[in-house]
Amino acid sequence: MHSRDPLTASTAASRSQPSILPVVAIALLVGVAHMLTNGQYGFHRDEWQFLSDAQHLDWGFVPYPPLTAALEHLGLSMFGLSLVGLRLFSVMAQVLVIIVSGLMVRDLGGGRLAQIFTAIAVALSPVPMFEATEFQYSSFDLLWWVLIAWCVIRLLRDDEPRWWVAIGIFAGLGLQTKYSMAFELTGVLVGVLLTDARRYVANRWFWIGGVIALLLFAPNLVWLVRHDFISYHFLQSIHARDVGEGRADGFVRDQFLVNANLFAAPVWLAGLIAYAKERRYRMLAWMYLVPLLIFLFAQGRFYYVCGAYPMLLAMGAVVGERWLRNMRPAWRVGIATLMFTGVFAIGVYAALNIVPIASSGPMREFALRHNGDLREEIGWNELVAHVAAIRDALPADQQAKLGIVVANYGEYGSIALLGPKYHLPMPITTINSGWLRGYPNTPITTFIVLGNSRERADELFFDCRLAGHSTNAWGVVNEESRDHPDIFVCGATRRPPSELWKHGPDFG
Repeated sequence: MHSRDPLTASTAASRSQPSILPVVAIALLVGVAHMLTNGQYGFHRDEWQFLSDAQHLDWGFVPYPPLTAALEHLGLSMFGLSLVGLRLFSVMAQVLVIIVSGLMVRDLGGGRLAQIFTAIAVALSPVPMFEATEFQYSSFDLLWWVLIAWCVIRLLRDDEPRWWVAIGIFAGLGLQTKYSMAFELTGVLVGVLLTDARRYVANRWFWIGGVIALLLFAPNLVWLVRHDFISYHFLQSIHARDVGEGRADGFVRDQFLVNANLFAAPVWLAGLIAYAKERRYRMLAWMYLVPLLIFLFAQGRFYYVCGAYPMLLAMGAVVGERWLRNMRPAWRVGIATLMFTGVFAIGVYAALNIVPIASSGPMREFALRHNGDLREEIGWNELVAHVAAIRDALPADQQAKLGIVVANYGEYGSIALLGPKYHLPMPITTINSGWLRGYPNTPITTFIVLGNSRERADELFFDCRLAGHSTNAWGVVNEESRDHPDIFVCGATRRPPSELWKHGPDFG
């Protein structure tokens, strides 16, 4: 028999918990703060990829499933090419993450103090904070992880198997967002099989939830089959790159430093221990440990498991609140003050690094110096304007048969979206989904070539000459200005495009 402890609060007990409105207020304030700062710089290199894919809706893309590009397509139709408007979806996702984190506390039997602490700790954790500053598929992946955890808590608390329907819906949406959702679902399945939750395997709602997830994922699965599982090969290539470049280093360290607020580490660790000890909720411990261990041994990136921390913080806050209740008032106030102050201090420092708070001055320089992602938001408008100026300087006969070849998806997306203002042709690339779109059927005799070294340009084209450099007005050193700044004007390709395309796609 399950205890009547607050950790295993009944439905009736949960209804007596304080209102969730303070958590909602915190979430909305965080959302407004992000909306007020998200228009400071420009689109990130990754965002240009989503934007360009949003112009070519399909049931799949080389790097990812279709949901994120579909949301970006909706955003473009609603807001146009607006930084604040298009990032609204990411902000809304993180607002929901904060609210659902508070709901998890409430449903685990936590009071107002635990709810508010969890909401603030999640909002001021580096990864969730970052996910609201840009339009990334990981922004929505985080949301699905948190929603599934909440549904599992409700499933186990109320012993209501119909929650498997909601789990199936969020699992399907997660698989249509980012393939790493499969690893959280592996944790769910292991948690079911290794705990008392195995009783649900014999319940029809468990299987209905699985069917719903599969049906939601089916269109992308069909697309993958039709395209020879190209996304699997992409992920293999990117994983090898990440390991080779050291991007997977510091996996364990960054669980503490980046995935969650560092000062809240004792709280989420207490939550993990409480899940492992509490028979009813033990399944959630496996939902954290299984994907964590998979990514640790497979050398995955640290943020792949960031979606698990809100559920750990929620349980840890409930445990901490109970612990404080048994202390003298002075100690209770002192420890609570210390925890909130520490979380705020870490959160402010993270915000100075992550959030584009200032468009000039020392705060901007501090953020750009410490945050490579912010540096990747700089210079795209100038790049496209510079390409247009190079085009305008060409003789009329060369302009008439001009192509623009790019070597990464940031260059592709920025020219695809900003180029029409200058009447530039659509760019050509073998990178990611650009390869699927093929090459122009009309003959091209002159090419503007970006993102390639002189040696590579000479290998692909005749008569290349240096025509300019990628620069930006702020003098920011990023991938464009550092790694491949040269822009060339070249003659025809040395081999027919059809032959070049046989060697693609290139992954990046």
